[in-house]
Amino acid sequence: MKKKFVLILMAAFILVLLAACDGDNSSDGTGESDSEEASGNLVVYTARDQTVVDKVVEMFNEEYPDIQVDVLTMGAQEIMERVRGEKSNPGGDFWWGGTQSAFMQAADEDLLEPFTPSFDDAIEPEHKDPEGRWYGEMLLPEVIMINSDVLDKESGPQDWDDLLDEEWEDEIIIRGVLPSGTMRTIYASMIYRQDPNDPEKGYEWLEKLDANTKEYAQDPTNLYLKLARQEGTLSLWNLQDILIQAHANNQPFDYIYPESGAPILVDAVGIIKDAKNKENAELFYEFLFDPETVVELSEETYQIPSRNDIDPDAMPDWYNELELKELDLDWEVLSENEMDWMDYWDNNIKDQN
Repeated sequence: MKKKFVLILMAAFILVLLAACDGDNSSDGTGESDSEEASGNLVVYTARDQTVVDKVVEMFNEEYPDIQVDVLTMGAQEIMERVRGEKSNPGGDFWWGGTQSAFMQAADEDLLEPFTPSFDDAIEPEHKDPEGRWYGEMLLPEVIMINSDVLDKESGPQDWDDLLDEEWEDEIIIRGVLPSGTMRTIYASMIYRQDPNDPEKGYEWLEKLDANTKEYAQDPTNLYLKLARQEGTLSLWNLQDILIQAHANNQPFDYIYPESGAPILVDAVGIIKDAKNKENAELFYEFLFDPETVVELSEETYQIPSRNDIDPDAMPDWYNELELKELDLDWEVLSENEMDWMDYWDNNIKDQN
């Protein structure tokens, strides 16, 4: 009888242990823990400002602490060339940040993995690929950047054509154009703005801009340094990075929104074709577009979200006060011609004056 009682106790103890182990599993009924579902590696290629990168990776790892995120930062065009070169053996999983022109080209070259995220209905058709190979994460107006210790919104050039005035000779510093998706978009937009059917008119405009350009900085950090030192007082750059540098990094920068309108770039993201860590890339995708992430990044990193379902009352004051005027551009035409236009500029216009 005593032996039987001991056996009953042992059986009960085992049942308690099994129940405890089952309680440790995730509540989705799969029998797998959250940590087991969200672990491993994620390799991200990004053209984003380092302030944004650090913030987002920290936020992501708070939610997914067992995913090791490795980020390689480079120009958007450099990412394009790298993904193209690694097509047979991808080294990256997620492409974070680049122009819609670059992503349209990458999609045409079968470099991106189709994916339909949960937020698909909240993105306008013109801000995503119809086959789900890329989605615009945010909108980036391209504006005139000024050193606010020297110029203000009234004393600086008010529109694109004003940049060609003799007053601004040797006052303009441009981030190196070819490696930068931002600069390629601005320059291609200026060609289109003159006459999309006759690029010669746009080339003439860029020749005049080149004549007023003091220097081409090799990267954004170099650009910020030179402007802060007043080696130049003007540049052309995206609104988000200007606001980050001014408010987060206390740089003497401000912007002038061109009177005729600005190219509003759709800054996109996508999963690299045959990514080795595709599931983690999908998690990062969803995280970037989560409404809480969107609002926090708008507050702290001045992002203009592409999602059309974010409550305006949840957004910061600077966003609700912003009045966007967009240049009328055909992004299909820009995507088709950007490479040829920029090659011509590099070989025939840059530093020729």
